[in-house]
Amino acid sequence: MSLSALRERLQRGGVYCAHPLALNSRRQLDARRQRALTRYYLASGARGLAVGVHTTQFELHADQGRYREVLELAAGEVGNREEPPTSQPPVLVAGLVGGPRQLLGEAAVARELGYDCGLLSFSGCKDLPEPQLVDCCREVSRTLPVFGFYLQPAVGGRTLSFDFWKGMLEVEALVAIKIAPFNRYQTLDVVRAVAESGRAAEVALFTGNDDNIVGDLLTPFAFPVSGRCVQLRMVGGLLGQWAVWTSRAVEMAERIREISHTGRVPAELLRLNAELTDANAAIFDARNGFRGCIPGIHEVLRRQGLLEGVWCLDLDLHLSPGQPEALERVWRAYPHLNDDAFVAEHLDLWLKG
Repeated sequence: MSLSALRERLQRGGVYCAHPLALNSRRQLDARRQRALTRYYLASGARGLAVGVHTTQFELHADQGRYREVLELAAGEVGNREEPPTSQPPVLVAGLVGGPRQLLGEAAVARELGYDCGLLSFSGCKDLPEPQLVDCCREVSRTLPVFGFYLQPAVGGRTLSFDFWKGMLEVEALVAIKIAPFNRYQTLDVVRAVAESGRAAEVALFTGNDDNIVGDLLTPFAFPVSGRCVQLRMVGGLLGQWAVWTSRAVEMAERIREISHTGRVPAELLRLNAELTDANAAIFDARNGFRGCIPGIHEVLRRQGLLEGVWCLDLDLHLSPGQPEALERVWRAYPHLNDDAFVAEHLDLWLKG
């Protein structure tokens, strides 16, 4: 895909799923269920899949053979999907993690497997000054277009300055940014940097703030730049929350897109924002500093039959005390958020092969 075509696809936004990792009780890759997850997201109408990201578990990147296998499984399902010839496949986003050398190696693997862009996590570059992070991004972009990533420190990210984002926006092959600091001030830093860069039409903004999904998608951000008002919107989301209840997320995102053009926000959508944030707090284990975030996602998928268990590569990662009860509470409180019936209808088909 050409860079201009990729930019156009990304600007259409929509639901981008952060893909989990399916493991068996021996903590080995469960390829059948890994494929089933991808089929679930495709059937739900996701416009993008992000594989090798935080939700896929950063520990995956310690084994480059397994990293390649997981990326290959998702790309294979996308290539084998049965869709009308006029439909477009989802954008494939590869998570890139590690020091500069590993980032470059993973970018080459992703390009070889047909991925469209790479989501850069700087969790392996925490000691590098911000200008060197920008240089690293520029180097990676020569191999694969870059999807910028502001990851909250609680799950491995670092605080990044407004000047850092100004520098990132000088990288020509930067095509999108996932904004996920879970912080209003830092979110505005990124959006303002894009507005002032003059590249709003080239760099698509995706919310990664699982604590304010509906609010981010509804908000028109406006900044005065050189005597004129520049208005931007987040075109979609790349979210761990959208790894679960995905068909409902697609319905919600489409409704928000339709409403955003009217300039009128129904009160029910503001209520939905609070409900979804409450549900996410249980799934992501917010009260325990997000310790049970990935097991929480796994538990939702386990209850629906997509995963066999909540096992993680990190032996110390498991559901926190009280988290199962919190999940049960939000499941009962907000039945309109889950897609249990949709999954039950298609689960046997997704698990075949």
